[in-house]
Amino acid sequence: MSVEVGVNAAGTGTVPAAGSSGTNFWRLLGVVGVGGILWVMPPPQGLELQAWRLLAIFVATVAGIIARPLPMGAMALIGITTILLTGTLETAQVLAGFSNATVWLVVCAFLLAGAFIRTGLGPRIAYLFLSVLGHRALGLSYSLAATDLVLAPFIPSHTARSGGAIFPILQSLSRSFGPEDNPDARRTAAFVTMATYQASISTSAMFLTSMAGNPLAAEFAGQQGITITWGSWLAAAIVPGIISLIVVPIVIHFFYPPTIRHTPQARVAAREQLAALGPLRREERILLITFGALVVTWAFSGALGIDNTVAAFGAIAVLLLTRVLQWDRVAREHEAWNTFVWFAALIMMASELARLGVPTWFADAVGGAVGDVHWGVGFLGIGLAYFYSHYLFASNTAHISAMYGAFLVLALALGTPPLFAALTLAFFSNLFAGLTHYSAATAPIFFGGGYVSAATWWKIGFLVSLVNIPIWLVIGGLWWKLLGIW
Repeated sequence: MSVEVGVNAAGTGTVPAAGSSGTNFWRLLGVVGVGGILWVMPPPQGLELQAWRLLAIFVATVAGIIARPLPMGAMALIGITTILLTGTLETAQVLAGFSNATVWLVVCAFLLAGAFIRTGLGPRIAYLFLSVLGHRALGLSYSLAATDLVLAPFIPSHTARSGGAIFPILQSLSRSFGPEDNPDARRTAAFVTMATYQASISTSAMFLTSMAGNPLAAEFAGQQGITITWGSWLAAAIVPGIISLIVVPIVIHFFYPPTIRHTPQARVAAREQLAALGPLRREERILLITFGALVVTWAFSGALGIDNTVAAFGAIAVLLLTRVLQWDRVAREHEAWNTFVWFAALIMMASELARLGVPTWFADAVGGAVGDVHWGVGFLGIGLAYFYSHYLFASNTAHISAMYGAFLVLALALGTPPLFAALTLAFFSNLFAGLTHYSAATAPIFFGGGYVSAATWWKIGFLVSLVNIPIWLVIGGLWWKLLGIW
């Protein structure tokens, strides 16, 4: 069993937009049409013309992010340009998003992610868990899930973390079960693939910095006066997250059991890999110390008085000074800078829409239409609709951009406790990525391993959703009650 550790941490699993250039032209025309129709419509009562036109550009930008006639960064830049050319906002207002602390926190996390994979520390952690737990097929899935959990706080890309660090090891394990035409080997590989992927969805929900869309959700919540910090996110997610990590592989093992249950060769191979890697190198030791200090700072940022983004900048400075990171590599991390553009654009538009009163207008309109429905019943319907609407999406971030803010406002209009609503929808924004083999950029990577059929993926995905929703909504809800979240 071997693995190449020189994988691009920025997310080599990014799936390009499908279709020919002609298809993309029609998609772009459709995006422009959506924005154009809204632009020429008179603003509804309660909204000024400026707010309505900014909303039209925002909706068109999000539609472009979903349809992807061009890359996300390009669509965001076109949206910014449209705002400037039409005079909807001033230049200083448009560029304000690029100074947002949360935007820079995500960029820093992307830059830090590269160090984990390029130094080989990520695979080393995986082999360490495999050497202890890898004697059974279920243990293999727990080993890879534990690796993902350790890496999750520092790598804000599910694609980079699971697709870049975990998937190559998973493929090596799958080949160790036997020839690809062996039904038992394929069944076992399929089980480990599904269990590992579904567990990685839970780890993405556990940290503010484990998926690029999480800080975006936190920013949208902030537009409604709801503060979500790194520490408060972790405190809320730790109990349902750990339970989910334990229970989901067991459920998959019960309904889709592997035929090869004992895998002693995997543990032996992992120990051989650890021996080949040798003792921790200087770069790995520095990484462990730096990231340990960073987690402590993030978790207790309020008591320490150190902003999360400042702490992330400090970690990057340490790694640059010790040459664990090189500036030329930092400058070439295209996914980090691509995220910087589209993330800053969306946050800027959302902030300006909030300033112009669009969420308040929407909340008033929804509140009058909903009536006296109890918030618990209403929020359950909202949460399920938000969760299962992901069948229509191929990106967590696109789904968050399109629907999180509106669904949060709808929940608040029902009287749902603010932090409860914001966190639940934020956690669901990760968990729904397990539904289909196209739900997130990482899903096609795991599906491309060739061991799981589309039908099986959909069945297991729906089954896991029936497990995860009660864990996070019911058990999580009781835990949040103890924490005073609602």
